[in-house]
Amino acid sequence: MSASVSISVARKAARLALPALLSMLAACTVGPNFKPPQTPAPRSYAAAGERDLEAGGISEAGQRVSLGKQPAGPWWNAFKSAELDRTIALALAGNRNLESARANLAAAEEAVAAAAGGELPQASAAASAAREKLNAQSFGLKQPIPRFNLYSIGPAVSFDLDLFGGTRRLVEEKAALAEVADDRLAAARLALAGNVATQAFAVATARAEIATVQQILKDDAENLKLVRGAFSAGAVTQVDVLSAESQLANDRTLLPPLDQRLAVARHALSILVGQAPADWAPPAFDFDRIALPQDLPLSLPSALAHDRPDIRAAEAELHAATAEIGVATARLYPDVNLTASLGQTANVFGHLFDGANTVWSLATGLTAPIFTGGTLEAEKRGAEDKREAAYAAYQEVVLQSFGQVADRLEALAHDGVLLEENERAADIAAASLKLTRVSYNAGNTGILQVLDAERASNEARLGTVRARAELYRDTAELFLALGGTVPAPTTPAAPEASAKP
Repeated sequence: MSASVSISVARKAARLALPALLSMLAACTVGPNFKPPQTPAPRSYAAAGERDLEAGGISEAGQRVSLGKQPAGPWWNAFKSAELDRTIALALAGNRNLESARANLAAAEEAVAAAAGGELPQASAAASAAREKLNAQSFGLKQPIPRFNLYSIGPAVSFDLDLFGGTRRLVEEKAALAEVADDRLAAARLALAGNVATQAFAVATARAEIATVQQILKDDAENLKLVRGAFSAGAVTQVDVLSAESQLANDRTLLPPLDQRLAVARHALSILVGQAPADWAPPAFDFDRIALPQDLPLSLPSALAHDRPDIRAAEAELHAATAEIGVATARLYPDVNLTASLGQTANVFGHLFDGANTVWSLATGLTAPIFTGGTLEAEKRGAEDKREAAYAAYQEVVLQSFGQVADRLEALAHDGVLLEENERAADIAAASLKLTRVSYNAGNTGILQVLDAERASNEARLGTVRARAELYRDTAELFLALGGTVPAPTTPAAPEASAKP
């Protein structure tokens, strides 16, 4: 074999080996690889012996838990209220906090694209015009070099080999942060739907309490009329009349706080849908037009971490913190960069594009840290500490989620009992009040006994309204604690103006 053939074979082998070598080097990515944490999966949500619905029993309100099931659609559809559905849809389309969360997600996605661009060759173009004077002695010349113009133009390309995966880890970190933003958007949507439902129930509660108080005031007026009639007949004294008037006056003080609560809830709903209270009024929510869900889907404890967006966001934050360790570790290693440029230079502008004035260069550069005062090592240790903090935060979010589900399950079990007892107390108090009034008319009972019976009846009636409202709120909070589904709106909808009732 001739020498020229051997040289040719060696060159071909070098050309084949160089890409393979670069590929092997590029495959080296320092730092730990992320592994999803093992999520604790208790067998049940509540502790043994606690009263809850997880075991499949039926509450006093008729609610039953279906373990291992998911809502068939948006969780609020279970309340079968067209008014609630429309209001939540308006909020999902127009809420300002959601707009902010969407913009944050878009920014995070652009950060991923920006970081991924570092994995590709970077090309740029430059042009310059300069007036120069050189030192002739530096070139070994005795005669001075006259001043001259220098024009240049051309592209340049550079490529970072990313031998130790710093750029790849940076892309991984940015992608994880984009997942965080996406999950936070989902969490914001879930919280928004929950806030709308809570305020809708607050409106319904205030209206029900106002209606109850108005009925109480009618009863007070009837009671006062009865006492005044007895006073005219000489059967009772002025003290009885004043006592009945005092009862009516005291009960009237119940209305202003309820009117205020109703106004606050209505205003809150307007803000949630992205409108000023003067521009949009919410529906007149009424519990008679809102169904209490009887079948409550309950995801398994092992699936909760995948259902709740706040847990997914915490896991993505842990992923980003893990990738940040790789970014900091890569800075401890050498960095190799390839550059190439092609251009035209001339000292006369008209000759700039002459073929003889073409210049080019190929270069490789290596930079490696030698002494940084401990900065790079400290950054790596700091990244490791951040990962530990993110892991602890993830565990806390998971534990809090199990606690929230357990709280709501037990609350629903007790809410049904509370509602049933209040209804029984209201029936007994109403019967007692009726008999006391009959006895008062017969002259066998004093006015104080009538007023005491009336107060007991009023408290029981208002207690029934509040117990019913608590049952609705805890049902909604159970859906939220389970990470209920919230589909994205297809097209933004503008709230329709409605007349204030």
